[in-house]
Amino acid sequence: MATWVLSECGLRSLPPVFPRPTRPISCQKPSKFRFLSINKGVADLNLQPRGFTCYNFRERKWESGVSAPLKVATTEGEEEEGINGANGVVEEVPEFDPSAPPPFKLADIRASIPKHCWVKDPWKSMSYVVRDVIVVFGLAVAAAYLNNWVVWPLYWAAQGTMFWALFVLGHDCGHGSFSNNPKLNSVAGHLLHSSILVPYHGWRISHRTHHQNHGHVENDESWHPLPEKIFKSLDNVTRILRFTLPFPLLAYPIYLWSRSPGKTGSHFNPDSDLFVPSERKDVITSTVCWTAMAALLVGLGFVMGPVQLLKLYGIPYVIFVMWLDLVTYLHHHGHEDKLPWYRGEEWSYLRGGLTTIDRDYGWINNIHHDIGTHVIHHLFPQIPHYHLIEATEAAKPVLGLYYREPKKSSPLPIYLIGELLRSMKKDHFVSNTGDIVYYQTDPTLSSSSTSQ
Repeated sequence: MATWVLSECGLRSLPPVFPRPTRPISCQKPSKFRFLSINKGVADLNLQPRGFTCYNFRERKWESGVSAPLKVATTEGEEEEGINGANGVVEEVPEFDPSAPPPFKLADIRASIPKHCWVKDPWKSMSYVVRDVIVVFGLAVAAAYLNNWVVWPLYWAAQGTMFWALFVLGHDCGHGSFSNNPKLNSVAGHLLHSSILVPYHGWRISHRTHHQNHGHVENDESWHPLPEKIFKSLDNVTRILRFTLPFPLLAYPIYLWSRSPGKTGSHFNPDSDLFVPSERKDVITSTVCWTAMAALLVGLGFVMGPVQLLKLYGIPYVIFVMWLDLVTYLHHHGHEDKLPWYRGEEWSYLRGGLTTIDRDYGWINNIHHDIGTHVIHHLFPQIPHYHLIEATEAAKPVLGLYYREPKKSSPLPIYLIGELLRSMKKDHFVSNTGDIVYYQTDPTLSSSSTSQ
């Protein structure tokens, strides 16, 4: 009867009891009792027998005679929970809240990053410029020489990506991570950005504002969320242009001229709200350089013809703009978990920076200078791009769950189009009030986007 009861409970009967020998025989190996359904066995606990001498029964494996069910069915309505320690206390693991104030400070992250990651090497930075410029001219010469419609689409994709790489190097100049020499940064930044029709100082200053206010609903500068009242004030054309592909991927030139909805000013106008009076000279200098490049392109159009100029420069420029809008948007939107935006006292530089997102771009990572390692870049923009990966790895133990590992990309990051589409369908506006807010969805806009 007892054997039947034990078998129904999932237990095998105990081994037979042997009579205790009259003469003790010392053994060198203790018996190893182990309970199969818990983390540690008796032997693991280093329990020593007390009050009796160990006997050797031909090294019988006592653990094979006892077993317990690996899982016991719960009663109806019960939830299976983790067990904390040996006292059997049920403990529910709390869900991570990305809006909670982090248990570390900016100084803790800084201290975790190796000292050499902060060192700027102007020769190394210039080597990347030389590499990219050689590739740009090489692609243009090859495409013009071959001049067939099998080559042109490949050229447009490659050259547009290289224009984007030039932008990232100029972006490093704007942050001062290119070198410790402000004059070198300014000269290199103007040459790189003017060549792709970006006003260097005008953009540099607005981008500085973006970093200083990242994650803030109202004060952030680029791709910040729209409060509900501004969203509802948009006319239908503006809504379509902002939330329906491919139009958001062509927004950058418009942003340079008129900024984002709800903001006024221009990157070309020294009297814009973007700038303070002391920056007026810098803005004028960049606008003059931009104008000179535009005039050069017009002259090239007369020399080689507008169609050839469109093929060699115009279409790659459009691809570059699409790269820029895609990358800058997805570094702050589109994560599978809802991430917070802040206002008022809840915002801080650290909490805002922790809402940024790293992205993997496959083969493109090296081409566009690891700009996908964006969290550490946003917190410490003075770190050169060639140290960002190492700095990120070093900071991960401090960041913990506040760092979100990027999805692994195939050689070409096609998956990012899906990430962009999902975000465009659901990330439309945030509440007009509240210091911690999340994106909300406009049902009408979402259904119209889905039907397209």
